[in-house]
Amino acid sequence: MALIKVEDQNFKETIAQEGVVLVDFWAPWCGPCKMIAPVLEQMNEQLGEKLTIAKMNVDDNPETPGAFGIMSIPTLKLFKNGEEVSTTVGFKPLQDMLAWVQPHLS
Repeated sequence: MALIKVEDQNFKETIAQEGVVLVDFWAPWCGPCKMIAPVLEQMNEQLGEKLTIAKMNVDDNPETPGAFGIMSIPTLKLFKNGEEVSTTVGFKPLQDMLAWVQPHLS
């Protein structure tokens, strides 16, 4: 499954889907956001069936990050069946990201 782009208008439907959804709150000017992008691509290749990865540009979609009180990017949030289950902030290498996500995958 390809990484999906999520916006304020379709955020609720995106996280409400069954299973685990990782949302990457990012911006094009953010260095650590650029660094984590290939890590998310690798995660998508490895966990594509078990995990949906959505990316939200905070510059284009201020409503949702504001509602979640996001102050720094990249902020990555995990949702399981529509409920927020975990958050991490900043760049992390692939192994750390997999270790963060793995306990939430059924």
